[in-house]
Amino acid sequence: MKPFDFSAPAELFPSRNRKIASKVRYRRFDTAADAIRFAVEELPEPLLLGAYIEINEARLGHKDIRALYDCDSYPLPKAVVAAPAEAAVDA
Repeated sequence: MKPFDFSAPAELFPSRNRKIASKVRYRRFDTAADAIRFAVEELPEPLLLGAYIEINEARLGHKDIRALYDCDSYPLPKAVVAAPAEAAVDA
């Protein structure tokens, strides 16, 4: 399998979900890594489902975007997800 070029310029096209008011519009990114991080960390889940990123005339859907974000070769630091708070126990 050919390695993915995370440094290539990318364009993000969010979904057109009319049920969700969104100010997220088409965006250009200097690198695919930045576009992938924005899509996964910033887009609301319903908008990510219909979104795609275009890189070198190839389109990546939400499953591809998530897989690239989760892969070991992803070059940027990922957001830290807070662990659920444990219930307080009265002694």
